[in-house]
Amino acid sequence: MIELTNINSKMNLNNGTQIPCVGYGTFRTPADVAEKAVADAIKVGYRHIDTAAVYGNEEAVGKGIKDSGIDRKDLFVTSKLWNDNRGYESTKKAFQETLDRLQMDYLDLYLIHWPANQKQFGTDASKINAETWRAMEAILKDGQARAIGVSNFNNERLTDLMDHGTIIPAVNQIEFNPHIHQQKIVDFDRSHGIKLEAWSPLGSGTLLKDPVVNKIAEAHNKSAAQVELRWGLQHGMIELAKTIHEQRMKENMEIFDFELSADEMKEIDELDQEKHSLWYHDFQWNGNPDGIGDYVATPDKW
Repeated sequence: MIELTNINSKMNLNNGTQIPCVGYGTFRTPADVAEKAVADAIKVGYRHIDTAAVYGNEEAVGKGIKDSGIDRKDLFVTSKLWNDNRGYESTKKAFQETLDRLQMDYLDLYLIHWPANQKQFGTDASKINAETWRAMEAILKDGQARAIGVSNFNNERLTDLMDHGTIIPAVNQIEFNPHIHQQKIVDFDRSHGIKLEAWSPLGSGTLLKDPVVNKIAEAHNKSAAQVELRWGLQHGMIELAKTIHEQRMKENMEIFDFELSADEMKEIDELDQEKHSLWYHDFQWNGNPDGIGDYVATPDKW
């Protein structure tokens, strides 16, 4: 395993692109806050920024990056395709709109945010995902993105995607924290050389009061959040930490001066409940037992 010494220590993706091991997430960060928050995050040291079209803050994120004064080449920027833009032409158009909002001419990583599902699209779901991925491959081949991947894809959806495509996704971004490990997805993706990114690594804050986590945090003179981020890193995840507060941004960086013991890792592992974050239920699950299932998004609730 590559030695990680700070948030910008690099992990290798399957196409040779390198990605910082901790990113700054902007989910649910309003546009009027995101510009300053992103500029602050870069100021304190983050070089990996994660956004998405549906977050409604890409323009503000782009402004925050410009405000930072850091060269674009020194940053790793991710965005994601939203559900109503699936399909070949729609994907390419949406990607260009993302670039325009960010005021960039390329992305480091572009992801399909959610797979098309049978509940919405019936037997057409597979074709829609395949056409969307064909556009993603074209974006990669044109040099407009350095890497492409998916988010919230279970094993069945990912297998089908790979069967129809020519490029294996570099990343699958999934919910991963001590309350939900999604081990079947993790094992499957790693067997295919797909790197895992963890969204909601703190369980949307629900884990911060957990007595086991806090006992371990006290032993290391760390916060519960720092322990949870460290736990994810030791599981080989790329962590996406989110806060708009500069002091917490700094605290989330300070996770490289301690290590959790095997016993401590096991204690935290045993907190697994396969329990998604509270907001996750804004999605309707179709009951796929293979981890993340099929969803109908309700972004108006975001």
